[in-house]
Amino acid sequence: MPGPVLVLLGCLPGLTAVLALALSVRGPDRPVAPARPAQPAAASPAPAPHPAARPRIVPRDVWLDGGTAPTQPPPRYDDKVLAVFVHHTDSPNGYDCADAPRIIRHLYAGQTGARSWDDIGYNFLVDRCGTIYEGRAGGVERAVTGAHAQGFNHRTTGIAAIGTFTAGVSVPRAMTDAIAAVAAWKLGSAGIDPRSRVRLVSSNGLSRYEAGTTATLPALAGHNDGYMTSCPGAALAARLPEMREKAARLQGRTSTAALTPTATS
Repeated sequence: MPGPVLVLLGCLPGLTAVLALALSVRGPDRPVAPARPAQPAAASPAPAPHPAARPRIVPRDVWLDGGTAPTQPPPRYDDKVLAVFVHHTDSPNGYDCADAPRIIRHLYAGQTGARSWDDIGYNFLVDRCGTIYEGRAGGVERAVTGAHAQGFNHRTTGIAAIGTFTAGVSVPRAMTDAIAAVAAWKLGSAGIDPRSRVRLVSSNGLSRYEAGTTATLPALAGHNDGYMTSCPGAALAARLPEMREKAARLQGRTSTAALTPTATS
């Protein structure tokens, strides 16, 4: 933040009297040196980009399978991604990975039908074999505003693990590696260390924080970090530290994470 700037308001008559007194004492041959204006302190530099390779992502038209998406408003965008929220879809685990597109279509139909959402809420979905699917429309390269973490949809990306990962359930390594790859890639362009914590401003009092409250959350967080829910499930949440470390390595980082003082608007 810029440092304080000294502003002189409403004091010109007093200054005139002081200058006149100084001139009478010092004489006209010794003018009073003008006061130096206060200089604002330099703003903290933005974190340097720490890019990671983009993983392979299956486009959404594959799971739409030629179907026509319902009419929906144009995608909304943020300027960058500061945090990633991990979810589970709370759907059965014993699926063949070839069935993942059908499962995503089913999730899409439920969110756009019963819930009347304009699109699927997650930006990405990952199956048990580690295949990454594009979710919400708008372009995987861009910071698309999702509908996955009430109160914290802005400047975040939502990644959903297809399945239910409550306590005691096995979480496939291919799935956690894929989540880490997406997180490393999306956070890297903003210079965000996946092991760090970031400041996000809640936009909705139904989250864990009143609207307008600045919350300090993990850059790679579980849904339950920002919302009162059991999602992403205890088993998947327990793997978050491992995913953070994996994502950091994919960004080429080796040093200990530090707080990232970046907040949403």
